[in-house]
Amino acid sequence: MNCAGLLADAFGRIRTAVHDVVEGLDADALAVRLDEGANSIAWLVWHLTRIQDDHIADVAGTEQVWSEQGWADRFALPFAVRATGYGHTAREVAQVRVPSGGLLTGYHDAVHERTLAFVGPLTGAALDRVVDEAWTPPVTLGVRLVSVLSDDLQHVGQAAFVRGALLRR
Repeated sequence: MNCAGLLADAFGRIRTAVHDVVEGLDADALAVRLDEGANSIAWLVWHLTRIQDDHIADVAGTEQVWSEQGWADRFALPFAVRATGYGHTAREVAQVRVPSGGLLTGYHDAVHERTLAFVGPLTGAALDRVVDEAWTPPVTLGVRLVSVLSDDLQHVGQAAFVRGALLRR
């Protein structure tokens, strides 16, 4: 398997996990927080998708799916359009409410398609391109993509934990 295939597989596993976590939950279940400082499934899935969208758009030199395809309007959240959830307070987490899981999975699927279009033609050499010089050492494309995968996997795992706790109540 080449690096593009490996990346596509990894992002595909996240997509599958996102669908599994959201499936069958209504708006109220998606918004449940296990305590007042915890993240909801809706926030976790929205945030992991926003981070993927933001970071892929940045390295690809494209507009974010969030704004380009009207997802920001569909979600109608009380945040700036560029907000990704990074640094959100408990109060802001509570403001992420969605009418259905379909909105979350629809946005995630659109970002997933954009991600696959970007990683599909990548070669191993492309992963060495420096994409962020604000860090020491500078961040390469490969490191940025692994960072997104790691963040997404952690958050979808957290969402799966919340789902499990909800279903056991």
